[in-house]
Amino acid sequence: MGDVDGLRTPPTYPSGHGLLAGRSAVITAAAGAGIGGATARRFLEEGARVLVSDAHARRLKESADALAAEFGAERVAALPCDVTDEAQVQELFACAARTHGRLDVVVNNAGLGGTAELVDMTDEQWDRVIDVTLGGTFRCTRAALRAMKDSGQGGVVVNNASVIGWRAQAGQSHYAAAKAGVMALTRCAALEAAAFGVRVNAVAPSLAMHPHLVKVTTPELLAELTEREAFGRYAEPWEVANVIVFLASGYSSYMTGETVSVSSQHA
Repeated sequence: MGDVDGLRTPPTYPSGHGLLAGRSAVITAAAGAGIGGATARRFLEEGARVLVSDAHARRLKESADALAAEFGAERVAALPCDVTDEAQVQELFACAARTHGRLDVVVNNAGLGGTAELVDMTDEQWDRVIDVTLGGTFRCTRAALRAMKDSGQGGVVVNNASVIGWRAQAGQSHYAAAKAGVMALTRCAALEAAAFGVRVNAVAPSLAMHPHLVKVTTPELLAELTEREAFGRYAEPWEVANVIVFLASGYSSYMTGETVSVSSQHA
């Protein structure tokens, strides 16, 4: 438990309960210490096998090697993938079929942010954020639904959106538009996928701290964002991963087309 002063310290890290035992999952942008890496770890702790991908090959290998050493090489596979490249996305899902024989869960975590006022934003800045964050989610969701439809075994897709898809923040027009698009894509894909037994949902974190965020965000903005949180702290990446586990598990069996806010921001 956190402290009695409003959960200002993170709760105790939870143990696994076999919620994803026997499942096979693909998780994008899973290298390093962010939400993707935390999700890969939580999936393994809950009994799943994972194929992790990332555009950064070296960091991906380091992360996958560490997970394989802890959970067993037979449960961890890795393949570099740039989600803006359709050929690489196709190879990622072909690798999932070769490696684990089936595909039960896909977590679309890949995204790209940045800060730029709209009057100064270039076409290149806009296009890059939209292509990675929304386009990448589209390509991977399309590949996942094709594979799951063909298998006839159902499945689950969980997309990583953001509360910024609902709430305005200066300098974030491209990222906000992309994340709002992820939410809309989730709703529409869910209606189509229900016909063949696949659920599609999303999480919308507010502020989950990880090293990359520190690199691309000023200390002043991080302090301001933290002050907005009701608990007076940012989320640990594994706290977001816990909600992804829930959406991937049978505990959310009647949920589809939903975006779940993982946020303590004041209303």
